[in-house]
Amino acid sequence: MLELMYITWNPDPTIIEIGGFTLRWYSLFWVIALLTGSHVVYKLYELKKLPMETFQTLFMYSFVGILAGARLGHCLFYDPEYYLNHPLEIVLPVHFLPNGDWKFTGYAGLASHGGTLGLIIALVLFCRKTKIHCLDILDMMGVAAPVAAGFIRIANLMNSEIIGMPTQVPWAFVFERVDMQARHPAQLYEAIAYFVIFLLIGFIYKRYSSRCRKGFFFGLCLTLIYAFRFFIEYIKERQVDFEESLPIDMGQILSIPLVVIGLYFVAGRFQWKKSVD
Repeated sequence: MLELMYITWNPDPTIIEIGGFTLRWYSLFWVIALLTGSHVVYKLYELKKLPMETFQTLFMYSFVGILAGARLGHCLFYDPEYYLNHPLEIVLPVHFLPNGDWKFTGYAGLASHGGTLGLIIALVLFCRKTKIHCLDILDMMGVAAPVAAGFIRIANLMNSEIIGMPTQVPWAFVFERVDMQARHPAQLYEAIAYFVIFLLIGFIYKRYSSRCRKGFFFGLCLTLIYAFRFFIEYIKERQVDFEESLPIDMGQILSIPLVVIGLYFVAGRFQWKKSVD
């Protein structure tokens, strides 16, 4: 009988460590995600001739919104009982030990749904401050977000987290830091899907943006990403124990309203007529 050869996956999470400074793959790909997404938004900012002096403010609002939303989303959606009893661990990157000591952990838990909600809230506040039309900014984020999401999933892959269920497909990964079972590389599936979505939305924006009313690309982004996210959850391990009692997992529950919101913004916002150059 032919023995299947799977991909053994166990990269060192640390790239370099010099003195007290440690650079991890997870942090690196998060930085790449933020910089790549920001570069796309910057180019669209120039294209729309928006006031460039507000771009740095936009970046800061977006960064804080994503980080705060992702952290709060993880704590409140996936483990509210623990974090409501340890509220300082929500805002501080440490874990307090029973003996009163603490250890640095970084922000070990970020939820993409929370990051999306945090970003939307931050953008609404930014637009109120700058008087820029909110849907213009949301559309830019809709174009840029998928490429950032793809790099974040690569960060998860490098961390051997958010793993898939056991499988015998020939491209299965054995995540040695987790167990010795061959599993779906769900993080890789998501990364590839998000990069494809980025190319698709970018193509539509380049060719047909003149036919689209404000909000179309924001809605298209939400619809495609979270519809895919809903279905990919079926081959991912559940992240927390309480999900076993649910008919669908928390990621799917949180994806449904975002898909509905996305469809609302897509509906009727593409004009089926010849564009005017």
